[in-house]
This record gives sequence, C-alpha cells and structure tokens, in this order.
Amino acid sequence: MIIGYARVSTDGQTLDAQQSALADAGCARVFAEKQSGAKTDRQQLAKAIAALGLGDTLVVTKLDRLARSTRDLLNTLDAIGKAGATFKSLGDGWADTTTPHGRLMLTVLGGLAEFERHLILARTSEGRQRAQARGVRFGRKRKLTAHQRQEALARRAAGEALIDIARTYNVSHSTISRLA
Repeated sequence: MIIGYARVSTDGQTLDAQQSALADAGCARVFAEKQSGAKTDRQQLAKAIAALGLGDTLVVTKLDRLARSTRDLLNTLDAIGKAGATFKSLGDGWADTTTPHGRLMLTVLGGLAEFERHLILARTSEGRQRAQARGVRFGRKRKLTAHQRQEALARRAAGEALIDIARTYNVSHSTISRLA
C-alpha cells in the first residue's frame, strides 16, 4: 500500500496541492496536518508511520514536508525502515528508498551524520576535560558549605544519628552519609 503524508506550516497555507499530488501518485491513504516542521512529535506523521506495514511506501511531495534537519530525517527514515516499509519523495528523486540509488544516497547521508555525531562527542569531551583542568566543577551545587560538611562529619564521628544531623541542615540523611 502507498501511504501519503502532507504537511503545511501555517494556517494560511493549504494542503490541497500536496493532497492532489499524493492522490495522483497512487496513495491509498493520505495523512495531513497543519504543523510546524520544527516539531518532531507530529501526530499525523506518527499515525502514517504506524499505518505502514511490510512492503508499504510512505510518499511525500517534497523532503522538507517530512523533516527539517538531517537528524530528524534519519530518525524518521529509521522508523519507516523498522516498519518494513520504504520511503519516496516525489520532488526529490534521490530520496527514494525503493531504488538501489536512493538507498545508497541515504546510506551515505546516514554515514555522514554518524561521523558528525562522533566529532561532536569528541569535541564536547575535550571541552569538558579542559574545563575540569581549569577547576570548573560540574553537577549540582553543594547543599552544604565546607564548614557545614566539617561540622556534620564531626557530629557523625561523635555518634550522632544521621537523621538528626540531616534535620539540622535541612537535607536528607543520605546527603550526610555521602560526606565520608
């Protein structure tokens, strides 16, 4: 079965041209919505993907109707592939997973996106290490000052109950137990 998906961003636009093109392309069902492409949780797109079965094809008039970013496109194509279906864009001949050339193009695109993800991870890791070397501390701010920590440790060493110490500083007993 061929399933269509049409989307416009604003209320001033109409879905008529897209729905007509999808009907001409042989779509048995067309899911349509007026929703920003920046939103990744579009209801009608989710319904269209959920309606796909083994051997089905999801068709859009142009690639930008499906996704706004490469990452969003690859995630959507992955969901379509997991459903056992293929994808085709009427306006972008290379974006057609029903053909070997289209699958090749999207595989290369996916490889480039994965490479970019690895570069981003490496850069952020290096930046985090440089910041830690400069003395930047990550995570939540401490609940207790250095003086309060020393005082709590002394009280704990004297045998006072964790719950009583914690109540004094308005923290949980686990905060006190982690001080040692």
